[in-house]
Amino acid sequence: MTGWILVGGRLVMTQALRALPRPDLVVAADGGGQHAAVLGVRVDAWVGDFDSSNGLELEAPREVHPAAKDETDAELAVLVARERGTSDLVFLGAFGGRFDHTAALVLGGLRLAGEGLGVTLHSGDESAHPLLPGAEMSLDLPGGTVLSVLAFSPLQGLSLRGVRWPLEDASVPLGSGWTVSNEAAGGRVTASVKQGTALVTVLHSS
Repeated sequence: MTGWILVGGRLVMTQALRALPRPDLVVAADGGGQHAAVLGVRVDAWVGDFDSSNGLELEAPREVHPAAKDETDAELAVLVARERGTSDLVFLGAFGGRFDHTAALVLGGLRLAGEGLGVTLHSGDESAHPLLPGAEMSLDLPGGTVLSVLAFSPLQGLSLRGVRWPLEDASVPLGSGWTVSNEAAGGRVTASVKQGTALVTVLHSS
């Protein structure tokens, strides 16, 4: 079951965004509800403290939380999605806006992936996909598409195929720029790692 989590960052309508499979469930996190009309989806639940959605109207059940809370609005939206049986989460509007919110979303996405959920972060022009040990990641990308592997811990046994500069069983230090700005050869790109946690980011054209 796929759930879209609408969050308050940038959203650009691109072919990559239009190609996403339609969701079984849509949960908007506060101001992320603004993306519903652009995406052409009905919101099943709208949650948060509603400090960033002034003037926004949605025909959706609201779950109101106090501003003084321990979770971000995105985390509250994830809780709702998981309670309703969602196993694959797509965060839309994931990039742009406040850096602290974006960083928390990325790190939270890595944690959720480690718990066995499918996770994608997307803003239309940019997407990110967790890469964890024991699971091969596969993407179909046009030739010349820019992608990076960002090491969130030291990586051992990183393999990257279907790109201009492939890697096989590579070791990558935490935060290294070595694996930034690779290019898809055109077609299937695969990535795997034996130890460590990473994020594969992709830049999408219109």
